Amino acid sequence: MRYPSITALRALDAVARLGSVTAAAQQLSLTRSAISHQIISLEQSLGFALTERVGRGIGLTYQGQCYAREVRRILADIQDAGRRFDGLAVSGKLRISCNPGFASFWLCNHINGFLRQYPQVQLQVVSPRSQDDTSDAEADLFIAYGIGDWPGLLVEQIVTLRFSPVCSPRLINAIGGLKTPLDLKDFPLIHMSDTSDWRVWLAAAGASQVNADSGITFSDAHCAQSACIAAQGVAIGDNLLSGDALARGLLVRPFDISISALRGYFLVIDPAKAERSVVQAFSAWLKNQLQTSAQHISDAPSGEP
Repeated sequence: MRYPSITALRALDAVARLGSVTAAAQQLSLTRSAISHQIISLEQSLGFALTERVGRGIGLTYQGQCYAREVRRILADIQDAGRRFDGLAVSGKLRISCNPGFASFWLCNHINGFLRQYPQVQLQVVSPRSQDDTSDAEADLFIAYGIGDWPGLLVEQIVTLRFSPVCSPRLINAIGGLKTPLDLKDFPLIHMSDTSDWRVWLAAAGASQVNADSGITFSDAHCAQSACIAAQGVAIGDNLLSGDALARGLLVRPFDISISALRGYFLVIDPAKAERSVVQAFSAWLKNQLQTSAQHISDAPSGEP
């Protein structure tokens, strides 16, 4: 005896549950003749009758009823197996090249959620040589910081940033508050990589008299923010990297003026790797988590003493 097709088994199950060929056809989006053909094919495969004429319609024979009950149980087991192994279908190694700032202040606080959903994935997170570097041939995807200019790669912005000065409440309390942006001339400015962010913000705030080149420049975002939290100066923060520290009260915003950043965080993928199920799963998870756990600098406390 050859194995019956799943289509034929589903047709029999639908007829048994719904009581007619017409209703079964509607539920399975098939024609009545297609349902009848599947039942006949199943009977020929089994070697006994499943249906019999009842008035103008058909009903199941005794053997058909018994067989239909077994079929329903088997189909339910198949569905349950699919649910159990759904999360295990995504597996294998995934190498992520991630900007150190994004990794320190966001990814490291959320990454276990991805592993709980996809336990068969072997994750490796590496830091690039620069914030916009996508040259790692071993990486499956990149979380890069820049203006979105990566020719030949699939590029999608995942975080839009807004900049505003941030500082420790200890610093604010020690000096009785920062009244206007011009007061910044008396405090060390903390820079990340270069002084461009401060230059743009000071111009937008009408405080170009403040020397944007003064202060301390760090090459690492974590060091810059640690110095700011330790009351060593005033830094330019954003809604992603500074969001948690602002929410916890480790940092405050002395001014309400914020500006849109020219650069942002992007998901960058080689088209040749984009179809891998593990790459698609991580991309979808990342975008969903950023959407649901977004931290907005505008919700953080101000620096009023």
